[in-house]
Amino acid sequence: MIYETVLVTRNAQGAPHIAPMGMREERDLVVLAPFRPSATLDNLEATRCVVVNMTDDVSIIAGCLTGRRDWPVVPVKHIHGARLAGALAHLECEVEKIEDDPVRPKFFCRVVHRQTHAPFKGFNRAQAAVLEAAILVSRLHMLPREKIDDELQYLSIAIDKTAGEREKLAWGWLMEAIEAHRGKTGGTREATA
Repeated sequence: MIYETVLVTRNAQGAPHIAPMGMREERDLVVLAPFRPSATLDNLEATRCVVVNMTDDVSIIAGCLTGRRDWPVVPVKHIHGARLAGALAHLECEVEKIEDDPVRPKFFCRVVHRQTHAPFKGFNRAQAAVLEAAILVSRLHMLPREKIDDELQYLSIAIDKTAGEREKLAWGWLMEAIEAHRGKTGGTREATA
C-alpha cells in the first residue's frame, strides 16, 4: 500500500527541501522511490536522512507541485532534519540501503523516531480530489489530455460540493499548473526524455 506523504530532506548545506511523495512500508522499513532527476533524490544520497510527514493539509501537496515550497518547518531531535510545523505525525528516518535504478532508485529507510502531533480526522471528498488532481499534475508529461480532462471533470464535483478554503486554493493552483502546461505544449502530451 502506498501512502501519500510530504518529505522534508536537507541538502548538503542543510537547507530543507519539501516535496510530496508516496511511501510504502516493507519489513519495518520505509521505502521511497523518487524519480531521477530530483532534489529529493540528491538530498537522500547526500545526507542519508529524511522526515516523512503525514498531513491532512492538501494545500501543501498542491503547493509543492506548483512551485510553492516555502512551508513552515521545525527542527527534529533524532536526525539532522526538520518536519512540517503543521504535520499530524512524522517519522524521522535514516537511509539503510539504496537499490539503484536509472529511473527510480529505491531508498530503504529505518525509522529512528515517530511522533504524533494531532489526531487525523479523515479526508473529506474535496481533500481526496485535490490529492488525485495533484497526482495528475505530477504526470502531465505522461498522460493524454482526454484522460486528464475526464478525471478533472469527475473530481471537480467533490470540490464544488465539499471544499473548504484550503482545498479551493489548492485546486486553483493545480488548475493553473495544468493550463500553464497546456500553454507550453499546445495541450498535447509531451514526449518524455
